[in-house]
Amino acid sequence: MVTVNDLMTVIPSSIAPNTPMRTVIGVMKTEGCRQLPVLENGKLVGIITDRDVRLVMNSPVVLHGRWQDEDLLDNVTAESCMTPNPITVTPSTPAYRAAEMLSIYKFGALPVLENDTVVGIITVTDFLDYAARVLAEDVIPG
Repeated sequence: MVTVNDLMTVIPSSIAPNTPMRTVIGVMKTEGCRQLPVLENGKLVGIITDRDVRLVMNSPVVLHGRWQDEDLLDNVTAESCMTPNPITVTPSTPAYRAAEMLSIYKFGALPVLENDTVVGIITVTDFLDYAARVLAEDVIPG
């Protein structure tokens, strides 16, 4: 049986709750990721996504100036827009269960915890990569 451990990104980048949006965006760009676990004293306290960042930075109802964007980037922290206490899985969770959770809850990722320590993150992209490999095996003789 395929487990989360077989597909997850091992030891993902993470940030602290007091990390400003400018740094959050920088880490996401540098690491090429759309979700970051938020850790405080080594413990998972939340998850922040690119959607959370977009909601902070781009209100479709409120027009604001460039200086206000700079203020948001420097003064809004991960803690103020993260999802606290996210749903998690373990490395031994069957992969299909994690896929069901991502689908049911419309999440992009689930932190992977082992003994209360973040050891990875499982994302929709991890599942797409896996599906692409499996489907390619049907087309390309192994």
